[in-house]
Amino acid sequence: MIGRTPNEDPIRRKIESLGTSLSLPTVRKALGVLEGEHASGRRGGNDDVMDIHVYGPGDEARAIDWKASARLGRPMAAQRERRATSRVWLLLDVGREMTGACEGGEQAWQIAANALRMFAALSLRRSDDISLVFGDAASITRVPFHGGFSQFERTLDQALEREWAHERNIDALLEYARRIRDRDALIVLATDEHALGQRHVALIGRIARTHPVVLIDVATINPFVGHAGMTVVDGVRRRRVPSFLRDAASAEQVNVHRGFVAASLQRELARCGSRMIRGASSEAMFDEFVQLVSLATVSPAFNEIRSGGVR
Repeated sequence: MIGRTPNEDPIRRKIESLGTSLSLPTVRKALGVLEGEHASGRRGGNDDVMDIHVYGPGDEARAIDWKASARLGRPMAAQRERRATSRVWLLLDVGREMTGACEGGEQAWQIAANALRMFAALSLRRSDDISLVFGDAASITRVPFHGGFSQFERTLDQALEREWAHERNIDALLEYARRIRDRDALIVLATDEHALGQRHVALIGRIARTHPVVLIDVATINPFVGHAGMTVVDGVRRRRVPSFLRDAASAEQVNVHRGFVAASLQRELARCGSRMIRGASSEAMFDEFVQLVSLATVSPAFNEIRSGGVR
């Protein structure tokens, strides 16, 4: 998938459609699901009213305009202008472990990068400020971003043209996130399913007390399952998995363990108000993302994008 442009890659065409096919109110509702009922220092009641409509599915209770409702005799919701631009921090684990293989031949970093593109597509539609942060054992690098989605893709693609020579440092990435001062900012952390331990979940919980947090969890390939046409190698040492080790019993044990860990992680994250999106391919990650954000809206555009009806 590396080297493809959005016009050549069906997943990236779908991602681009997220930002171009949806109305601004729909995008705001979708991102609102991910951001939750987080405290905000902004005084929304003083913002200009852009639209008043009949209260219905997908509208938040706090959007009810009580004066208009009393005047018209039925619940009315107000869409108010956002005077302050939100901030979105996209943190990506770029340790060499992220070169591990996933289903369909993708590497973990490619799936993680596509997941960040999904957030960028909606966030830029909402005119958010986006910062990209890349972390491994050698450095933590922030790449401020200004521009549209095409520029975001170029910036991300250029940043990922690297040697992948250093191990990951998930502790440093989480510490960076903890120090982000803007408490209204959405923090998205993308890594693979092997990166986080129990102590990391506890740290994410502390970050979630002051920020809305979403974890992108990439599921790597089961090394004990035979995959036609693929050579499975260790993401760190680049060693091949011997064929005699691949059997159904070992594969099942790995699947059960990974499923248990993922369910436990998601449960713990939910307790601290965070969300997790997990997938073993860009396609699966896209479906999970759309399913989650579509909870906020009944817009038919989401179903059209999910089914591949992109422009």
